[in-house]
Amino acid sequence: MNARVVVIGAGIGGLSAAIHLAARGYRVTVVEKLDRPGGKMGEWRADGFRWDTGPSVITMRHVYEGLFAAAGRDLRDYLDLVPLQPVTRYFWRDGAQIDAVTDEEAMAENIRRAFGPHEVDGYRRFMRYAKRLYDVVSGPFLYRQKPTLRDLVRLPVADVLKIDALRTMHQAIRAHFSDPHLVQLFDRFATYNGSSPYRAPATLNVIAYVEMAQGAWYPRGGIFQLARAWERLASELGVEVRYNSPAQEICIASGKAHGVRLTSGEVIRADAVVCNVDYTWARETLIPDAHRPRARGALEPSCSGFVLLLGVRGVHEPLAHHNIFFTRDYRREFDDIFVRRIAPRDPTLYVCITSKTDPDHAPPGCENWFVLVNAPYLSEAYDWRAGTERYAQHIKGLLVANLGCVLPLNDVRELVKVEHRLTPLDLQTTYGGHRGAIYGFSSNTRTAAFMRPANRDGKIGRLYFASGSAHPGGGVPLVTLSGIAAARCVEEDLR
Repeated sequence: MNARVVVIGAGIGGLSAAIHLAARGYRVTVVEKLDRPGGKMGEWRADGFRWDTGPSVITMRHVYEGLFAAAGRDLRDYLDLVPLQPVTRYFWRDGAQIDAVTDEEAMAENIRRAFGPHEVDGYRRFMRYAKRLYDVVSGPFLYRQKPTLRDLVRLPVADVLKIDALRTMHQAIRAHFSDPHLVQLFDRFATYNGSSPYRAPATLNVIAYVEMAQGAWYPRGGIFQLARAWERLASELGVEVRYNSPAQEICIASGKAHGVRLTSGEVIRADAVVCNVDYTWARETLIPDAHRPRARGALEPSCSGFVLLLGVRGVHEPLAHHNIFFTRDYRREFDDIFVRRIAPRDPTLYVCITSKTDPDHAPPGCENWFVLVNAPYLSEAYDWRAGTERYAQHIKGLLVANLGCVLPLNDVRELVKVEHRLTPLDLQTTYGGHRGAIYGFSSNTRTAAFMRPANRDGKIGRLYFASGSAHPGGGVPLVTLSGIAAARCVEEDLR
């Protein structure tokens, strides 16, 4: 195979597409504006501390194993994936606490102890329900390119009903649990693709099954090691990865993409172009005006995030690798994010501490805290340039208030040795995320999944998309599948 493909972006989707194509004999060049692979999957180091700056948990391990196996490799030779138990430790301000684990019997026992035996049956029914969702949607929607209307009408009526798209996630969860703590716990899975459980279709309850039944892993050394593993495999397959090489324009002639022009002026000719960048950013900046598709105004951006990377003194035994401290009013938090579009005053706090698993990620006697709160996508309703400092102090105050239930904390200023911040503005500037959105588009309507951009451009020939804003959606496993789907489209068209 002598065909040449240029991939814009060395994120997980771009590298997955490059690996898939190179393994089948295509000549692949990846151009990347940053000096490293991974896109949002980066890392930051300071004063002996190390943090991942993007994704913090790995699910759907079989997706990555399949990518490597298709290239004749074994994932285990590139990554040491450690199963996390507990997956997450959850805290509420009324003193309730539970460890979420992947073994169903152990999780049932944890629920019985924390919230009473009457909730165990609801949990078992919910997991059976979530598995049915997974069985129905995984084939037509996840593991292939975006289905057409013809594909959808061919689905059995019974399967269409099982998709449960008419209820919201929250409504379906409330039908299984009466305890508000458990409702809130399972509502949280909407945030895995940047959506609201009060608006996203119940179909997305499949996310809970993926993590709670299939398991969650952490790559030894940090999540960024996954990007390095993809980079290594791509190199072994002959992929040329060019860092510090921003793309300026996709070259289009006779209705087809035929190369990429870099900001340096160099043009890399190709038989196909795979775009591993945010779809809206690509449409507005990389596609020439004469070929630019109309804006998809009905698609709402996903939520963004505000991050504090804190190097803290002390080893805090009550905390696990992943920790969630819930707000008292979850609905108000999501209304702040998606309705009022302001930084929530009382957000749920997510605290990831990789030094619990990798002690060398912090100096002796210290821990590295990755603190994330969900935030609105950028709009005129909230000014991050003016509000970041005040909001950072507010979040640190909430940390003390929440952690005070399980840890003897007095002043966060005495606790913190190192601090670094990431705002929605940083996500937009560094990664080209439209309005700072982390996951591309939200799934806050019943039709969002069908309106998401396909992996093959509908107007421009030989142009393909592999990212969280393209099919099948955001999150590391789905972006990997997006890259594979885009690569398969390339194969179909270049045969």
